[in-house]
Amino acid sequence: MSLAQHTATLHTGAKMPLLGLGTWKSKADEIRDAIVSALQTGYRHLDCAAVYGNECHVGEALKEALALMGIKRSELFITSKLWDTMHDPDDVLPALKKSLADLQLDYLDLYLIHNPYAFAKKDGQMMPKNPDGTIIYSDIHYCDTWRSMEGLVDQGLCKAIGLSNFNHKQVLDVIDKARIKPAVLQVECNPFFRQEKLIDFCHSHGIVLTAYSPLCCGDRAWRYACDPDLFGDPKLMDIAKKHNKSVAQIALRFQVQRGVVAIPKSVTPKWIEENAQIFDFSLSEDDICQISSLKTHRMGIPPAKGPDNKPLLDDHGHPIPRDKDHQYYPFNEPF
Repeated sequence: MSLAQHTATLHTGAKMPLLGLGTWKSKADEIRDAIVSALQTGYRHLDCAAVYGNECHVGEALKEALALMGIKRSELFITSKLWDTMHDPDDVLPALKKSLADLQLDYLDLYLIHNPYAFAKKDGQMMPKNPDGTIIYSDIHYCDTWRSMEGLVDQGLCKAIGLSNFNHKQVLDVIDKARIKPAVLQVECNPFFRQEKLIDFCHSHGIVLTAYSPLCCGDRAWRYACDPDLFGDPKLMDIAKKHNKSVAQIALRFQVQRGVVAIPKSVTPKWIEENAQIFDFSLSEDDICQISSLKTHRMGIPPAKGPDNKPLLDDHGHPIPRDKDHQYYPFNEPF
């Protein structure tokens, strides 16, 4: 199966595969088989991040798989992300070099700022916390970070740069000040959180949108009883039956048919292969309308936690977003 022909074109002219393998929460003893299975299936796009804590294992698996299968580095599209503790302009280059060393690569195809807000640097902790369990933040502006990101492109250490979890106003802020504009915006996007306005905004500015958690990340740590069930939704099940496909394939086809890149995470060879079988059919206008009629529900915002590491709830029993009080928190805007 060849997936390389199904791509989105970045403003740099690079081709980004519409389907990639996500690596968030992939464990060290699972990654090798997952990456080998993905590459054998035809995947050529891997989505990584420093905060996932597994880039060294991804690197080992990539090295082994490429040697085993004779795939060239130039055939792959590898993404990583700058974590929130490394927003200081002087920390951007060392952070990228650490990811490159862990991944055993000479360059990245895409490097993203993981979030618009910054955390304080404290003893190498990814999640620096106060005694009460709250995050210790920094007020570094993301545009200052962006200028150092541009320098990475100048040095040939990454081919393109972009953003993750930014709202459209923040993206515009970066564009207005940028020498090199963002190529990609990665955000939560699935049948229950479709991001139509943000997709239109990105397309109008020549930015490719990537959907993380396109299958709603059912194993996320902050799942709640009120969250919808992707695989049990009657409308999605009816569409899947109509096309003789799985609900996961319908959800992924919904993205790529809109020109949105999808990066489902899986470590199971069966599901990795099934997720790739989305380019042999199309959703009808009625299918799209049915999906678009699903009740909107956002699930990807991590909750604040107390000293006991349990989610904090408001007076209505809803989880309180962890970073909501930061001045650069992105999700108060509609899109």
